[in-house]
Amino acid sequence: MSDQFLNRLENEIKILQDKNLYREVRLYPNSRLNLCSNDYFQLRKHPQVTAGSIKACEDYGTGSGGSPLLSGYLPCHQSLLDQLRQWKHKSYGMLLNSGFMANQAVLKHLPGKNDLILADKLIHNSIAQGLMQGQARFKRYQHLDLNHLRDLLEANSHSYETVFVVTESIFSMDGDYPDLRKLVELKQQYPFVLILDEAHGTGVFGATGAGLAEEMQVQSHVDIIIGTLGKSLASMGAYILSDSPIVIDYLINRAGEFIYSTFLSPAQVGAAESALKILQSGQDQRRALQKISKQFREIMNLEDQTTNEHPSPIVPIVIGDPIRTLELRNYLLQKGVMVGAIRPPTVPPQTSRLRVSLHTGITEENLVELGSLIKPWITS
Repeated sequence: MSDQFLNRLENEIKILQDKNLYREVRLYPNSRLNLCSNDYFQLRKHPQVTAGSIKACEDYGTGSGGSPLLSGYLPCHQSLLDQLRQWKHKSYGMLLNSGFMANQAVLKHLPGKNDLILADKLIHNSIAQGLMQGQARFKRYQHLDLNHLRDLLEANSHSYETVFVVTESIFSMDGDYPDLRKLVELKQQYPFVLILDEAHGTGVFGATGAGLAEEMQVQSHVDIIIGTLGKSLASMGAYILSDSPIVIDYLINRAGEFIYSTFLSPAQVGAAESALKILQSGQDQRRALQKISKQFREIMNLEDQTTNEHPSPIVPIVIGDPIRTLELRNYLLQKGVMVGAIRPPTVPPQTSRLRVSLHTGITEENLVELGSLIKPWITS
C-alpha cells in the first residue's frame, strides 16, 4: 500500500483523536456490573437458551452451509420464522444476518424513485444509511413530533406515488418511544406505509413481549416490522415481517443483503427460538425491568424521562462534553461498573452521554450505588 494512502488514513484517525471521538475495540476487564449490554433479560447464559443452541448445532451443524437461496435455508430457520410471525401477528417474513442488514434491505429496496420517506430525526444509523442509498426522496421530522409529521404529510402526501413513515419503537440512544396510537390515527388520515423497527422494544413491551406495537394494540396497522435476534432474544440476526406476501417476495428477489451471504448459523437460530419461548411467558420479568427503569430515573432525578407510561431500560445521562463523558466512563470502570460512553456522530454534537442499559440482573442496591457514583459528576 502506498504511503500516501496510509498517511491519509492516519491523518483522519488523528483528527478523531484530537476531537476525543476516537474509538477502539478492546477487551474490557471483568466488571461486577455490566450496564452496556442489550441482553435485557440476561438470557445469553440461560440454560434453556444454551441448550437450544447446542441442540440446533448438533442437529444441523455449525454453519448453514450456504446462501438462503441455495442450500442454506434449513428447517430450524423455518421453525424460528414461523414462531416470529405468530408472535408478531404477521403472515409473512424473512430472516437476515443482522439488524443493520434488515434495515438496509427495507429502506434501500422497497421505496421507489417516485416515493417519499418521512423518518424521525433520531433514527438509527442503519436506517439513515438505507435512506441515503435508496432511490426515494426523504425528509426528517423532529424527534417524536407527530404534529411536525402531520405538517409534512399534509404538504407532501399528494405529490408522491407512495409515502413511507419509519420510526423506531424504543430509540436506542434516548430510550424514549413514539405514541403509536396517534401515529396510526395519522395513517388513517394520510395513508402511508408504516415501518417500525422493534429492535429494542421486543421482549420489553407487550403482554407477550412482542414489542411496542403489541403494547399499544396496533400490530395490525404496522405494515412492516423489523426486529433483531441480538438483544432480548440473546442471539444474532434479524427479521422482516409483513402481512403482504408481495413485500417479502420482492425483498427475497432484490435485497442483496439477503441474497449474497451465507445464512444464519443453526446455533444462533436455536438460541433465539429458545429465548423467544421464555420471553412470551415473561410478564413478571417485564414488570421487574420496568420497575428498575423507573427507580433509576427517580434516583437520578430524571423524572422528565418518565412521562411515558412504561419507562424503557435505556437511560441516557447527557454530559455534553466528550472528554468529561470519557472521564466518567473510565471512573466507573475503575469502580467495576461498565457503562457506554456515546459520542458524536452516534449522537448530535454537544450531547455526549452515558448510555445506561438496565437489565433484570440489577438490584436496588446497584441502582443506589450507581446514582451515588454518577451524581457528583453531573452536579459539579
